[in-house]
Amino acid sequence: MKTINFKKNLLAIVLMAFVALAANAQEKASPARTAEGTAAGSKITIKYSSPAVKGRVIWGDLVPLGQVWRAGADDATTFTTEKDILVEGKKLPAGTYSFFIIPGETESTFIFNKVAKQWGAYNYDAKEDALRVNVPSQQTATMEERLVYEVKPDGFEVRWEYGKASAKIGS
Repeated sequence: MKTINFKKNLLAIVLMAFVALAANAQEKASPARTAEGTAAGSKITIKYSSPAVKGRVIWGDLVPLGQVWRAGADDATTFTTEKDILVEGKKLPAGTYSFFIIPGETESTFIFNKVAKQWGAYNYDAKEDALRVNVPSQQTATMEERLVYEVKPDGFEVRWEYGKASAKIGS
């Protein structure tokens, strides 16, 4: 009798472990990503959730043009600079900011908001903006299935689907 209970318990434990491993093996719909680099002598860190296109039309459909977008999925994207920098020639003090975008076909607005921790753009308040800059945006020939940020020596770039926007960073 004890052998049967032991076998049942062992089987249950093995099954639970298998289910846990299978669940961990599946990738989140919008996995957390970090883009890091140095621009204008400052370490820049961008933390975001990276959604996938999955056959959808992104710009102008899933993400409406002309409206504040959380610039990722889940929590608002954050942008951290360890030193004061100039973004498109305008001062951004050292710190961590939530980062939003108002996308447009040829020009987008990058927004650095003082409330770093927030869910999406649901409680976004323009009165808390530390900086807004207009940047060029464009269509590209290269498809990016997942949202990606890249920090470059002279700025940073965001790409998703066939869209791209970038900002210059100086000191």
